Amino acid sequence: MFSSVVAVSNLVFPLSSEAASSLAAWLIRSNGVLEFRTARDTKLKAFYQSSSDGKGDRVWIDFPGELIRPRTLPGNGPIKEIRLGKPKDGFTRFVIEFNPYVDINPYKLILKGTAPDRWELDFITLPARGLKQIGEGNISKALPKSSRYSSLKPFKNLKLSALPNVTKNRFLVVIDPGHGGPDSGAIGIGGLRESEIVLDVSKQVVDILYKKGVKAKLTRNSEIDLDLPPRVNMANRIGADVFVSIHANASRGFQKDVNGLETYYFSGYQGFKLAKNIQNEILKADPKSPDRGVRQGRFFVIRRTNMPAALVEIGFLTGIDDARSLSQADHLKRVAFAISKGILKYLKEAY
Repeated sequence: MFSSVVAVSNLVFPLSSEAASSLAAWLIRSNGVLEFRTARDTKLKAFYQSSSDGKGDRVWIDFPGELIRPRTLPGNGPIKEIRLGKPKDGFTRFVIEFNPYVDINPYKLILKGTAPDRWELDFITLPARGLKQIGEGNISKALPKSSRYSSLKPFKNLKLSALPNVTKNRFLVVIDPGHGGPDSGAIGIGGLRESEIVLDVSKQVVDILYKKGVKAKLTRNSEIDLDLPPRVNMANRIGADVFVSIHANASRGFQKDVNGLETYYFSGYQGFKLAKNIQNEILKADPKSPDRGVRQGRFFVIRRTNMPAALVEIGFLTGIDDARSLSQADHLKRVAFAISKGILKYLKEAY
């Protein structure tokens, strides 16, 4: 057990400071998943504290803006109570206190954004027996359509001449198609399989980079089962300049209205710059898919690599709009072109 306060997550987005609390709605589902709806582009901080002074384990999240009505609500099952209050001027604090018999592992807690105004925290180790859904507000209220999508115009010229030029044979890039073999990754609408789609895109990226004079290698080139360490070890062993892992997303509960593009990096300016370049370009491949931004993540393949690394999610296989696009060969060609362009722009700017 940990007696000190542990930061669950510190996800940084542009701070939208409001007089009222940015917390618009919250919901604890019967499967132990906590969801929030907030003001768009809110900055959240989440913390954990182990049981002490007669209190059970606690998890709390701080939001910008002040709560109008502090309150305490009774919990059920493993949750003792929920408290909403004001830890200091200008902030709202949402606290979950668990019953004394509940042991929460803070290192398995990840607060993640699922949309510009949505957040999710899965209490993976929580005994959900007896837990009944509890919440306040409308968690599913949609964003205005005018603010959901990228304003970028799609590129139509997919010719190699439209891509940045870099010094030939100077750079080595490793492209990692996620999952593979019996690990299909996400299964989407119409039976779309993540491992197959990202392998298709990855092969096209390698081909494009090769034609632009960049040495590029795949971590896998067929439907084989490949663990995470060999992917990282390969990139580190050959001294790659860049590592890019390609994935497709899936929403919890198969929510068909959740779509969007996002790119992750682990740390450092170079990793951020690589992810930013890729994100900017994939938005041009499908500007109607929501921009879910560039985010920090602790994925093994970008955390353990020795070079700038990014993990790109090219859309939601479970989203009705993204799935339609990802099932089309022409769209996958545009995505591969976009990822390649993002990598080439990074190489040209960084070296």
